[in-house]
Amino acid sequence: MTTNQTAAAKRRAKAADDGWKQATGNPALARLARYVTVRESDSLRRGFAIVDTAGCISRNTEIDGEPAEWAWVFTHLLLHLGLGHLDRSRLTESAVVQPDDTVDAAYAAACDVAVNRFADAARIGRPLVWLPAFPGGDETTLLEQWRVSGIPSEFRSCGTAGARPCLEVADDYHRPPTPSAWRPVSYPDLFAAGLADAVAAAVEQAAEQRGSAVRRKTMREWDRALNWFVSSYPLLGAVAAGLTLVDDPEIARSWDITVAAVNAEYGEVYINPRAALSAEEWRFVLAHEMLHAALRHGDRADGRDHYLWNVACDYVINGWLVEMAVGHIPEQSLYDPSLAGLSAESVYDTLATDLRRARKLTTFGGRKAGDVLGDWLSAPEAAQRRGSRRDVSAPLPWQRTDRVRATNLDDFYRRALATGLEYHHTNGRGLLPAGLEQEIRALEHPPLAWDARLARWFDEHVRPPLPVRSYARASRRQASTPDIPRPGRRRPEELAKRPTFGVVLDTSGSMDTQLLGKALGAIASYAMSRDVPAARVVFCDAVAYDAGYLPVEDIAGRVKVRGRGGTVLQPGVNLLEHAPDFPADGPILVITDGECDVVRVRREHAFLVPAGVGLPFTPRGPVFRVR
Repeated sequence: MTTNQTAAAKRRAKAADDGWKQATGNPALARLARYVTVRESDSLRRGFAIVDTAGCISRNTEIDGEPAEWAWVFTHLLLHLGLGHLDRSRLTESAVVQPDDTVDAAYAAACDVAVNRFADAARIGRPLVWLPAFPGGDETTLLEQWRVSGIPSEFRSCGTAGARPCLEVADDYHRPPTPSAWRPVSYPDLFAAGLADAVAAAVEQAAEQRGSAVRRKTMREWDRALNWFVSSYPLLGAVAAGLTLVDDPEIARSWDITVAAVNAEYGEVYINPRAALSAEEWRFVLAHEMLHAALRHGDRADGRDHYLWNVACDYVINGWLVEMAVGHIPEQSLYDPSLAGLSAESVYDTLATDLRRARKLTTFGGRKAGDVLGDWLSAPEAAQRRGSRRDVSAPLPWQRTDRVRATNLDDFYRRALATGLEYHHTNGRGLLPAGLEQEIRALEHPPLAWDARLARWFDEHVRPPLPVRSYARASRRQASTPDIPRPGRRRPEELAKRPTFGVVLDTSGSMDTQLLGKALGAIASYAMSRDVPAARVVFCDAVAYDAGYLPVEDIAGRVKVRGRGGTVLQPGVNLLEHAPDFPADGPILVITDGECDVVRVRREHAFLVPAGVGLPFTPRGPVFRVR
């Protein structure tokens, strides 16, 4: 071996050793790694490494990988052992060992999906390949599907051995176990113990960040409840590990927090230490606040009354937790069995019918701001919130700088809940309410942006004219029959037969020019793409100004705002509904900032309003919130 080859081999070995140290430095994998043997191999061709049923990892010495890549490889293989993918009983039950002592490719691919889903949340190292969107279901479900339909191409090489499975049967697999007084090593048990170690390390780190006063304080009931979620309840364990408990009585007093409140943006749960609750009741309260944060209830108000929306979400969450038997529901909590199965939006509409009674309902955070804190608080309350005793220089849970890939707030909660849901089902931790599982699944598919939903609305209600055949415009003749004339396609030129729509535009002094620009620009571009020559525009402030039919290219560019008085939109809607030159089936688009009177439209219609703004009435048509 030449000097250059020796140096290259040392470099490759050092990179693998550094990757092994990075992977096993995670407390969740440390115990597991002590009972795993790593050996060198030069027969893996293009693969990085494989793991066999004896708990031995074979590493390719010819691969020139980086430490971050090796860390991901070792994490992937250790998780195969920790999740029990190579347990003898599991392999026998699934009948995945082939006659030639190889592992079924469909089983290996299904296990790779489960491992990659778990490793993606752990964020250790850098994946070797681009990971596609993870399909739903556990290993057994995917195995049954792929044995029938075949393995999708994107999941054939998601392991660490290239195109071949990274799971292998050891030479002594078929030998009968030797009688021994020692209990055989259980890799899933070691992995579970490692997860408990990781929880303890996270709790100690959180305690260090709270300052010397908190470090000297003994653990309270709410601290034990939070630790229970991280160690024993996988559905919310990842969310609990990323949240910080703030049990400052001064904050609870100044914000009128009766029991607890949560700020999803800061990743903090504010506890009132004077609340006399049992350990089981604290579990219920913390699960309640964690679901508020993870399901992003603070950002889903969409112009609704924030406190009333908070109350509606409380009813839904409490119903789920009672059904799942998570802790004990405290007395005087918001719980109504008759609302079981309803969404938060439906409960909100129900509460809105009796506002006087709904305003008297009390959340865990009291009646002042509810238990979902956010940017809708008043300026003094927001200033107090920023004055929290949390070290503002410390990174938030979703802004950790030691992670390989940065993530944002939505990704943090989405990944935490999705990982917890899969782990909950994989370990058979019991059934979950259908509504909760649907909301968690929905987080994996964010809603369409307002402009995409507006385009879909145009497709449904503003249909372009169908071309007609006419000999007035000859078509290109076919080469095979050049002597036969054929009609060409043309579009009708009569305005009455062309598609159009109405625009009722709020031109009061409170309208934002940026909102007008975005809304009118989107309308003009969609109309032009659908061959709409003109739209009927009506300006509304104190009275209605009929601008008639305007070319769509002029809507965004040369429309001038006429009025600057109060906002009354109903006359503009009535003008369009009764106009003899406006089609009876023409849809109407109302653009307003929400500071208007009650509007009733008796035909297809929609509203364009700024994000975070509500309408003073219950709209019957879709509402597009411009961001």
